[in-house]
Amino acid sequence: MNLYHLRYFMVLAEMQHFRKASEKLCITQPSLSHAISQLESELGVSLFDRQSRSSILTKEGRQFFDYVQKSLSILDDGVSVMQRAAKGEGVIKLGFLRTLGTSFIPEVVSTFLKSKPDKAIHFEFHSGVTTYLLEGLKQDKYDVVFCTKMDQETEIEYLPVEKQDLVLIVPRNHPLANQHSVDLSETLPYPQVYFSKSSGLRSIIDKLFEKIDGKPIIAHEIEEDEVVAGLVSKGFGIAVVPYMEQLLRLNVKIIQISSPAWERNFHMATLKNKYQSPVVQDFCDFVSKNYPE
Repeated sequence: MNLYHLRYFMVLAEMQHFRKASEKLCITQPSLSHAISQLESELGVSLFDRQSRSSILTKEGRQFFDYVQKSLSILDDGVSVMQRAAKGEGVIKLGFLRTLGTSFIPEVVSTFLKSKPDKAIHFEFHSGVTTYLLEGLKQDKYDVVFCTKMDQETEIEYLPVEKQDLVLIVPRNHPLANQHSVDLSETLPYPQVYFSKSSGLRSIIDKLFEKIDGKPIIAHEIEEDEVVAGLVSKGFGIAVVPYMEQLLRLNVKIIQISSPAWERNFHMATLKNKYQSPVVQDFCDFVSKNYPE
């Protein structure tokens, strides 16, 4: 059984006449008759009641017609989806750090979509911490993620696309609250709300303290930037965090870190040597061209 025979069957069922069906199919009448005979032989039933002037579906033919119609419809839909994918259309599964979801990601995605007004492109958005995002990337849950670079993930390719300054935040009644800038060594006497090891920020902030040969007093460990800031606002400690607009709405004092100098870099992460659909590749190329850091 082949696909052509099924399509011949559908046309003959519609036309109910071998000559008319063969003319529509642009094949000879004997070729059509042979194809239908082969199909009937394989199925073991007669599909058409061949009368003098017409060919009408038998009971089995009507049953088979319903199955073939549904099957060809599904197949045609699949072919259509693949053809649209080849044209750079389809779904992009995007993972990103929550802190990037307020400004950077909406800007990148909206600008990309505006550059493709004639394409049917849809984004699925997922936020999380770096370790979970990268794990999701490796498990094919996401096509592209935007996160902090983790050097131990050697199978992932990183492209820097955005940066964010690190600042110190303290409760407004804290001894350091009257300062506009601090040396990181000045934070060592005070308990800190610290990023947990599952956060991409952990290694960055660890390296900051290594630069001053200091060891912070860790009172609490948290994954999310916003939760760290919320705990600081309620007096659970001080914290080194990336600067974000949400800090302005909390009861904390934002203090610049004068030394050591550091900034947080965000990266677009994709799997090395992995096939990307045309629409995902177009998006990655767009980001590479328009948002290189």
